Amino acid sequence: MASKVNHILLKEIDVYSDSKIIKNGYIKIIDQKIIELGPLDKLSNEEDFEVVKVPPHFKAIPGFIDVHIHGVNGADTMDGTKEALDTMVKTLPKEGTTSFLATTMTQETEQIEKALLNAGDYISGQQSRGKAEVLGIHLEGPFVNAKMAGAQPIQYIIDPDLAKLEKWQSLSQGNIKLVTLAPERPGGIEMVRYLKANGIIASIGHTYATYDEVNEAVDAGANHVTHLYNQMRGLHHREPGVVGAAFLRDELIAELIVDGVHVRPEMVKLAYQQKRSEGLILITDSMRAKCLKNGQYDLGGQEVTVKEGKAVLEDGTLAGSILKLGQAVKNIVAYSDCTLEEAIEMVSVNPAKQLNIFERKGSLTAGKDADIVILDNNLEVFMTFCLGELAFNREETKSENY
Repeated sequence: MASKVNHILLKEIDVYSDSKIIKNGYIKIIDQKIIELGPLDKLSNEEDFEVVKVPPHFKAIPGFIDVHIHGVNGADTMDGTKEALDTMVKTLPKEGTTSFLATTMTQETEQIEKALLNAGDYISGQQSRGKAEVLGIHLEGPFVNAKMAGAQPIQYIIDPDLAKLEKWQSLSQGNIKLVTLAPERPGGIEMVRYLKANGIIASIGHTYATYDEVNEAVDAGANHVTHLYNQMRGLHHREPGVVGAAFLRDELIAELIVDGVHVRPEMVKLAYQQKRSEGLILITDSMRAKCLKNGQYDLGGQEVTVKEGKAVLEDGTLAGSILKLGQAVKNIVAYSDCTLEEAIEMVSVNPAKQLNIFERKGSLTAGKDADIVILDNNLEVFMTFCLGELAFNREETKSENY
């Protein structure tokens, strides 16, 4: 990631650091790291820094980390091309996303392998500052339950296969960081144990598992739930299901699509009340149609119609979202009455901790990557810095329809 060395100063902003809110504060950035932050009356030695002008008392918060995103702006991870990932890393900072897991989906083996090879090559040698960083790969399917396929093409769903997973991890150059699977399927618990042993997040999703089967998976090492409520056995008073287990097992961190479409606002609030901010991760699960016009688009070889904020298959099944992560932050505050600090925990802190990268991302702290989002007084994304370089400035892109 060779680039010029930046000396940037942000000041007269409210800094949401990892320990407190610093009113009327400042942040110093050298190269790609935060080197210092604090209250403005403690600022010194600023003459060597380029001051980036921000309206007073806007909020500086950590960059968003999306652990579940398929595509945006016409591009999809499954395209298996450098150009597709280039589009994603350039576009995502506009919604405050500074890093993400490129997410695959159930498809024929050749298509998955093409996407894994491409993402592995991209991660290892084709990234640059000033764009969102691809942290790894989220393998969503094909090891799921056909009863809960959702928009995952049923004809390509297979039972958990360790040999195939090992081959795929090798093809990706070790970059598969999270795997969504149905633990109740034959080989499911064995795969959970393998993932746990190899430092890969085992996520329960697209599953018809019972409460007891989820407990067995958690005991084997599963610690994540893919898009809570969606495509899983729901909550019932005689069979708590996956949702009940997610609520009751603190080991499980649950993803949530907070677009008001995938999950009704009242159920978002219920999840927040049960899991609290430390137990949830905001995701988009967005597909290529995000930030494009209404119309027909492709998802895994299936036609998706986007209209009135929804992306659906021909039969009406939801097919990913067109949600922007910045909007998810606004929505969770509105739906759950949580604080902005709690929303930051769900969109930045928790994904960084879950991915075991909190030592360098997920909060505003001296020594960490300068992944910073500036919010205005309406919690709208105003600026985004990726590794210390300005990646988005709303004042310069007012004419864009994003």
